[in-house]
Amino acid sequence: MGKFIITKRSNNEYQFNLKAANGQAILTSEGYNAKASCYKGIESVKNNATTDAGYDRKIAKNGTYYFNLKAGNGEVIGTSQLYTTEDARNKGIESVKANAPGAEIVDETI
Repeated sequence: MGKFIITKRSNNEYQFNLKAANGQAILTSEGYNAKASCYKGIESVKNNATTDAGYDRKIAKNGTYYFNLKAGNGEVIGTSQLYTTEDARNKGIESVKANAPGAEIVDETI
């Protein structure tokens, strides 16, 4: 099962990474000034992960593929890693759908 890992950036902002069972990061959040906001972001991912319409499938300028997961209000709540193929990106989306809803939260800032 996946895990949300909360860490602190060098600029003192909190962020989370959703990691698959194999430990690979599949979704990364923006930076949050408050830890409570980071937890709210995780809850938003859990609530929106299974809705296919929430995934904005993109192609980066260098030709690689990625996706953003958006909340119901259209705000980006997480961004994927870069993938070399469209198929790999789609598998990444399926991994978020499978891992996020039941993922435990590990706070590494404590």
